[in-house]
Amino acid sequence: MIQKEHFFYDNKIVKQFGIATMFWGIVGMLVGVVIALQLAFPALNLGIPYTTFGRLRPIHTNAVIFAFVGNAVFAGAYYIFQRVLKARMYSDLLSKIHLWGWQLIIVVGAVSLALGYTTSKEYAELEWPIDIAITLIWVVFGINMMGTMLRRRERHMYVAIWFFIGTWVAVAMLHIVNSFALPYSWFGSYSAFAGVQDALVQWWYGHNAVAFFLTTPFLGLMYYFVPKAANRPVYSYRWSIIHFWALIFIYIWAGPHHLLYTALPGWAQALGTVFSIMLILPSWGGMLNGLFTIRGAWDKVKEDPILKMFIVALTCYGMATLEGPLLSIKSLNAISHYTDWTVAHVHIGALGFNGFMVFGMLYYMIPKMWNTDLYSRKMANTHFLIGTIGILLYAIPLYWAAFTQSLMWKQFTESGQLKYQFLETVTHIVPAYIIRAIGGALYLFGASMAVYNLAKTMKKGSFVANEAASAVPFRALPVQAPEGHKVHWHTRLIERRPVTLTILSLVAVAIGGLVELTPSLLVDKDVPVISVVKPYTPLELAGRDIYVREGCYNCHSQMIRPFRDEIARYGEYSKAGEFIYDRPFQWGSKRTGPDLHRIGGKYSNAWHYAHMDNPQEISPGSIMPAYPWLLQNKANTALLPNKIRTLRKLGVPYPEGYDEKAIAEYEKQAQEVTGKLKEEKIKGATADKEIIALIAYMQRLGTDIKQLDKANTTASAE
Repeated sequence: MIQKEHFFYDNKIVKQFGIATMFWGIVGMLVGVVIALQLAFPALNLGIPYTTFGRLRPIHTNAVIFAFVGNAVFAGAYYIFQRVLKARMYSDLLSKIHLWGWQLIIVVGAVSLALGYTTSKEYAELEWPIDIAITLIWVVFGINMMGTMLRRRERHMYVAIWFFIGTWVAVAMLHIVNSFALPYSWFGSYSAFAGVQDALVQWWYGHNAVAFFLTTPFLGLMYYFVPKAANRPVYSYRWSIIHFWALIFIYIWAGPHHLLYTALPGWAQALGTVFSIMLILPSWGGMLNGLFTIRGAWDKVKEDPILKMFIVALTCYGMATLEGPLLSIKSLNAISHYTDWTVAHVHIGALGFNGFMVFGMLYYMIPKMWNTDLYSRKMANTHFLIGTIGILLYAIPLYWAAFTQSLMWKQFTESGQLKYQFLETVTHIVPAYIIRAIGGALYLFGASMAVYNLAKTMKKGSFVANEAASAVPFRALPVQAPEGHKVHWHTRLIERRPVTLTILSLVAVAIGGLVELTPSLLVDKDVPVISVVKPYTPLELAGRDIYVREGCYNCHSQMIRPFRDEIARYGEYSKAGEFIYDRPFQWGSKRTGPDLHRIGGKYSNAWHYAHMDNPQEISPGSIMPAYPWLLQNKANTALLPNKIRTLRKLGVPYPEGYDEKAIAEYEKQAQEVTGKLKEEKIKGATADKEIIALIAYMQRLGTDIKQLDKANTTASAE
């Protein structure tokens, strides 16, 4: 008779990641409620740099995605790996490094974003030293996973493990490629890609950060915790195999659907649309697999808050994964893009799928590890009800706001003039922003109830730090299946081989990335050269960096699409060649304010000066924050030579030795801008202030193409 080996599961690391999940969840959601209120009540920006919407918004997204969701993924992964593989994690030391390294990254990341250190790339705003730290900690996590798989006591690796492997491989690839940048200081860098190429790489990353950080690991959680909570086997193991391979292969191709109607080449847009629509099948297959698993436990659903949360989570997953492909259809994207529809869509997934999966997981795990029952099932059911109402109050007003604003943007009078000014389309939807904030506050209140409930559960029980377990050693397991049992080829050749599974997962996600990115990164013909487009002057470059620092990209786009209303409102549609010196690109993903790509020369220097100081005085009803510190802070010109040298290395055609002249050129143009302000009766403006650089940048935007039009007009006249 084969003797079983006795060992212990490490519950302490799961506990620590679980507590971090709850803490950062409350922090991230609280910041989310604050920025939602700021859109309705701009005075809540408080008039100081560190609390503006532009700086808090990336703190919110990073806190929710990488702190709340990230810690939940790690807690679930460490819990599942040990139990499914019948082994303690490979290294307790690596587990601790992973835990505390990740928390340090979160803290440093939040502080750096508040200070204005940002790449401006959505979901990848953290600067290069933090990117390196993320890479190192991700490698630590991977070694710990792989080591555990290799020392497992279970020959077969259950499907939940596959999704964590796919997550690890894909996120590593996405993070490394999108983080290519050349530093000019300890917390400043310029992207290795520019303009159209940068946009493609970023949304290849941005879409797949949602796919492989917010989706695939949660499907791993789903395949473990849903059957456990329902006390039933997964509905169809065959479906789970198809779900995994189809999802990780197709998902990676869909990024360009975020850039429809932009200056991105048409072939890339079409590719994104085709693969986005294909995503419906594997996504819905996975959703139905989870729901059918619960179907056999309907008698428990009425009383069990965990199953209720899992049902809503899977339903929201299905809704979001149907809506995403639909929004990749151009006719729908023309309505949804740059509106609050995208925000509503994302939060159906974040609050419904991610949030409820996390809380359901915590409600399941914590009583198990503390060897007790949940403190209050009634409170958990109340949390479920409040959270569901919060999701509805959050999303429905934003859908209404999106349709309303998009239709108002496109309205013309009988005489062919735009019917509404942009500001009118904003003030009209402020009530929806207020209701959205109420919905977010309700969801936060429900999350706070969960934290209280789980804390009381911990206090009530007795924590089992090292949970005893036993299993037959791997070397004693039979290689062949028992007589009469057929082993599927997928099980024999892939599921039992962790290294093979990891390599095949890498191949599956790499194919789409290579096909999607290689042509745009290596072939210049997709970005035609426009001779009049020149690099930014030192003053304009400094102003652009201030624009990025203040997070203006969170509310303003710089991409005019070829629509009648956009051309009438903003000017000539945007051309790919206009962005060749934009590192990083600034196309934006949401218009809370108007597009700025052609704003150069539209208003006087004095208008920009007063508008940044007090937007509501210039534009009554505006929800834009004030930026009075820009009128007071002296610009930092010391880094200009480094910036010019860095951009030269990246191929920007500044003349040799221009870095030595950069500060003098800056001061010369700054005096010109200041002189115009004095002519326009602005008192107190001096050339050394940050506002001067920002004005120079704003006045440059979109003016290159106007020079070409002027030259063509002159040539035609001659």
